[in-house]
Amino acid sequence: MPNTLAYVMLAIWPLVIWQLFLRLPPGRALIWSVLSAYLILPSYPARFDFPLMPALDKVTLPDLAILVCVFFMVPRKLRLLPQSPLAKALVLTFIFSPILTVLTNPEPLHFHFGEVRGLILQDAIALPITQFLSLIGFLLARNLLTETDDQRDLLLALLIGGMLYSLPMLLEVRLSPQLNNWVYGYYQHLFSQSVRGDGYRPIVFLYHGIWVAFFTLSALVAALGLWKSASYPRNLKYLLMSGYLAVILVLCRTLASMVYGLFVGLAVIFLKRRAQIWLAMVLAVIALTYPLLKGVDLVPSQTILAQAEKISTERAASLKFRLDNEDILLERANEKPLFGWGIWGRNHEHDPATGQIRTVTDGRWVLTLGVFGWVGFLAEFGLIALPIFLIAAEVRRRALVEARNRRLRRVVELAEFSPYLGPLCLLLAVNLFDMIPNATITPLTWLISGALLGHAEKLGQMRDDTSKEKADRLGLRTILK
Repeated sequence: MPNTLAYVMLAIWPLVIWQLFLRLPPGRALIWSVLSAYLILPSYPARFDFPLMPALDKVTLPDLAILVCVFFMVPRKLRLLPQSPLAKALVLTFIFSPILTVLTNPEPLHFHFGEVRGLILQDAIALPITQFLSLIGFLLARNLLTETDDQRDLLLALLIGGMLYSLPMLLEVRLSPQLNNWVYGYYQHLFSQSVRGDGYRPIVFLYHGIWVAFFTLSALVAALGLWKSASYPRNLKYLLMSGYLAVILVLCRTLASMVYGLFVGLAVIFLKRRAQIWLAMVLAVIALTYPLLKGVDLVPSQTILAQAEKISTERAASLKFRLDNEDILLERANEKPLFGWGIWGRNHEHDPATGQIRTVTDGRWVLTLGVFGWVGFLAEFGLIALPIFLIAAEVRRRALVEARNRRLRRVVELAEFSPYLGPLCLLLAVNLFDMIPNATITPLTWLISGALLGHAEKLGQMRDDTSKEKADRLGLRTILK
């Protein structure tokens, strides 16, 4: 169980966030408030669980504190709902569709020895609040992280965080993952899952070693993105840090993140910005369509397992376990496809006698699909992926304008796209892709998605303003004639 320090850290962290908003510009304060809480605060089960309220943990408590600080300390007027009608609809669906999940799941699940209760009015109140709290970083990033400099600040924060976090990670690689136990009094997961071959996977204060590996991957992509956009000799510094973080990523002993790191790293190094964004869109499409392809048996599971077997028998067995559980959980989800089964483990397969849960949900997609149904899945995954599609649409429009200007032999200076768009889109897309085998949705996922959505809306607004100005000029010419 968590010790006193774990609860003290949770209790005082709103003061830390308040100090960040006092000392930093709002955008940087938001980035460091989310990042520091994610990396330092204790993971589940450390939380404050008050009656008639959602649990306040390392995610929801900082988000609530950030919202209060922004409300009272940021002078500019913020609009929480997005401008895009589709984004607005997805936000409202994400927050309020759990009410329909509750209304369609009043019945308890009966077993020979016990039952799992049905959903009640309290759940219909708590679930939308929890959903809203998880979106705070996304909604505020859309307002406060819209500029190119904000994107650089975000990448730089990921890089600095990764470099600092690598020190306790190296300690755990050498001594075994014990920091959370030493500092907060408990081990946050199964120790056996931190053992890989003759070594250990670091976990530090996150929920699992997979989360640490993915954060290291994020820092590596940030370093490469900053390296590609920087000039000599500053780019040498970023290149050296990229090499160091690549070594740390290998020491995390998580195969998927190493493959992602190689794939995304090569894309950032060799592909142009537009190609990076198009590649990100392809990954997002795969993540969004995977449940449908899985449902109609178009996912080549046996081929994937055969390839995994060539790499590692142990990893192939782990992957087979995940795929088998996906099949069972998807079949269970299809019994209530629209709004799902709700919380309290109702989305799982249970032992008919004891009621004990017999399945494991590794992938975020199958968890969301089982709990909130297709409506909840499309709201969550669609909201995360939407900025990638909006930015890709702006890139396509820009390409059409440039092609038309060349055809008409016009010399028109167009504003440059942000040099950080490609790496951020790729990072968000690979996060979406990783939510197929893992549940690696984090506050950083929402922060990056919100920042990209805000920038996409700004690009659209700039285009509309330019079109309006051009129309006004043409109208003036007509009047003068």
